[in-house]
Amino acid sequence: MKKVLVIGAGAREHALAQAFLRSEQVEQVIVAPGNDGMTDDGLRRAAVAVTDLQGLRDLAVAEAVDLTFVGNEEPLTLGVVDAFRQAGLQIFGPTQAAAQLEGSKSFTKRILDQYNIPTAQSRTVTNHTAAQAAVTEFGLPIVFKLDGLALGKGVTIVTTATQAADYLTDLYTRQPEAKLVIESYLDGVEFSIFSLVGQDGVVTHAPLAQDHKRRFDQDKGPNTGGMGAYSPVRWLSAEVRQQAIDTLVMPTIAAMAKEGTPFTGVLYTGVMLTAEGPKVIEFNVRFGDPEAQVVLPQY
Repeated sequence: MKKVLVIGAGAREHALAQAFLRSEQVEQVIVAPGNDGMTDDGLRRAAVAVTDLQGLRDLAVAEAVDLTFVGNEEPLTLGVVDAFRQAGLQIFGPTQAAAQLEGSKSFTKRILDQYNIPTAQSRTVTNHTAAQAAVTEFGLPIVFKLDGLALGKGVTIVTTATQAADYLTDLYTRQPEAKLVIESYLDGVEFSIFSLVGQDGVVTHAPLAQDHKRRFDQDKGPNTGGMGAYSPVRWLSAEVRQQAIDTLVMPTIAAMAKEGTPFTGVLYTGVMLTAEGPKVIEFNVRFGDPEAQVVLPQY
């Protein structure tokens, strides 16, 4: 392998490019579109937007790229892997159908529930009345998750009846048929597992990470796209890590294959360690940001 294309523009993609450049197999990395801070030797940028699937494919062909690695979630949900594979190009990531694990929270909850993979109880609703009924059923605190991509900001945790009522009134005034996943609140400590999934096997020994999503001290503020992260997670035992892999990660990969949407690429499993054991709180279908910035430098 001599030339790698990384799709994306952020610090995550910079970390990915730097990791590839450390490999003796890689001579050059192109990042599309990249950003002005990417000035490393052996790295160059190409002004192609992550949503321009045809442009990205044409770039890979023109540059005779040996491997494309997708850092950003948006092109994955748009089908960039499908487009590249149709052109006979090597690319690492999930197909558009498999990327629903991140692109559709309702899809994910259906998979988890159907295959008995531990997660929070939930209801998917599309109107104000059903949403209010779910709040009554689950009680407070409660978690609201907008369906679809939300750049790490689609989750809201509410602790009072007034907050819940205000949120639902505002949402359904603006979007009367909005699809909302409502979950019971999971109490515990969160950590993230990164699995590299290929057609012939799964690598699960990447370092774990823990991120800090909420804006203020003591987790009092709203969720952000990621305030920071650290790795390795030394407080977590090897036994609990393996339990999470055995009960959450591997069953999900098997479920996706059974559904006819086999998963390849980076599977980011967000785990909540509860008193009942590890449970899935979310999936991403790429490396996290800022998690990539603390995981990848360990290689």
